[in-house]
Order: sequence, then C-alpha cells, then structure tokens
Amino acid sequence: MAAAALLSRARWLLVEHPAVASFRWQPGTLGATPSFAAAVIFGYLAAVLVLHRLLLPRLPPPPPRALRLASAAHNTVLLALSAAMAAGCALSTATASAAAPPRPRWAWPFCFPPGGATEASGPVFFWAHVFYLSKVYELGDTLLILLARRPLTLLHVYHHAVVVAMCYLWLATRQSLMPIALVTNAGVHVVMYSYYLSCSVGLRWPRRLKRAVTELQIVQFLFSFAASVVMLWLHFTAGGCEGMAGWVFNAVFNASLLALFLDFHGAAYKAAKGGNKGKAE
Repeated sequence: MAAAALLSRARWLLVEHPAVASFRWQPGTLGATPSFAAAVIFGYLAAVLVLHRLLLPRLPPPPPRALRLASAAHNTVLLALSAAMAAGCALSTATASAAAPPRPRWAWPFCFPPGGATEASGPVFFWAHVFYLSKVYELGDTLLILLARRPLTLLHVYHHAVVVAMCYLWLATRQSLMPIALVTNAGVHVVMYSYYLSCSVGLRWPRRLKRAVTELQIVQFLFSFAASVVMLWLHFTAGGCEGMAGWVFNAVFNASLLALFLDFHGAAYKAAKGGNKGKAE
C-alpha cells in the first residue's frame, strides 16, 4: 500500500501536475528558437577560449575549500535533476504508451506517429524541455574544471557544446527516440554525478568503479544504436516515424562520441596499466 501510494504521488508530481501535463513546445517557450541554441553554443565556446587562454592564467586560483563547496553544490543540483528527469520521463512514457493507438502499442517510445500526428506537448516533451535546459546549466562543469586548473579535453568541450544542439533538435523535430534517449542518458548521469559529488566531498571511488562510469557511458551509446535499429524497422514497416532529421543528427553525434569515449577509455586504461606495472617493478 505504501509503495502504491508513493507511486501515485510521484505520478501526480511528475506526470499529472498541471504545469507538466499542459506543457507545449511553441514560440515563446524558453529556448524554442535556433538562435537561442546557437547563442548558447557559441557563447560557451567563446567563454572557454577567453577564460582558458586570457583570463585565468593571469588570476590566482580560488581557495580549494570554496571550489569544493561550489563543485559539491553544482553536482548535487545535477544529480537531483538527473534523477527527476529519468523518473519523470519514464513515468510519462509509460502513461503515453498506454494511451497510444495500437501500432503496436509498445512501439510508441521508439516511433512517434508521423505526418503531424505527434504534437510537441505533454509530459514527455516537458521533461525533454527540462533536459534541454539542464544541458545549458551543465556547461558549468567546464567552469569548475577551468577554475581548478585541471586539463580540459576535446571530448569534454565537444560533448557539452553539441549536446545543446541535439536537445534542441529533439524538441524541434519531435525526434522519435527522445524518450528512450532521455531516460537512459539521465539514468547514466545519476551514476556519473554521484561519482563527481563523491569526489567533491573527498570520497574517492575505487579505480575499477571509476572506470565503470566511463564504460557505462559507452554502453549507453551502444544501446542507442540498438534502439535505432528498432526505430528504423518500425519506420520502414509501420508507416514511418516522426523526427527522422533529428535522429540522423543524433546518430552521427552518438557515433562520434562513442569513438571519442573509446579512445579516452583506451588511453586512460593503458596509462593506468602502465603506472601499475611501473609500481610493481
């Protein structure tokens, strides 16, 4: 009974609340223009360049305690947001799938009905909008790295910049795999920001668990390609799927991220293995 009551309360807050249920992606919605996404991306890249090359080398680093507190607060916000987005979109998708016309019904999270039959409104699109805006807030990751004077990788900057465009296209094109991609990505980020939060408060994870965080991100990309196979099968056998242009961008982006993550994982594992070998000798 307690579990059922908790689920009912969660469903009301995350799916049935008027602000969630009545959401509509339309002109006037925050971020609902290509110029907004472009301004965020180019502003981010310019800020990284100016801070990294011009300003921070001339300024003293912030006090370590202040930096740890800022990092802990930032990671706590993103951990809570990721958990809410994963749960909210999962419950919203289950509700929408149950109400969807049978084509078959399980297909809805993989393949939105095309031809204008899918409106960019309701709980799933609400959580996609929250996810989009969270990626703007997530750019603060880079500022913390720069302030801590830690190395800034191409993978980090590329991922943070292009993911903003991807999330905009999810909403603008009503991309069919959006619910699955959102739930899996937010779920992975729960683990990732748990790790970052632990580090910021001085709790170090064992090396094998740190490595597992990167491997979980790689599995996420492989899963996205498996889901794409299902979507493409439905697209060509069940009358088409909405948002194919958005899916093409997403697929190319995921393929590039997979290559970069594999390269990062291989380099990090090789360095760790070499370091351990040196210690043993």
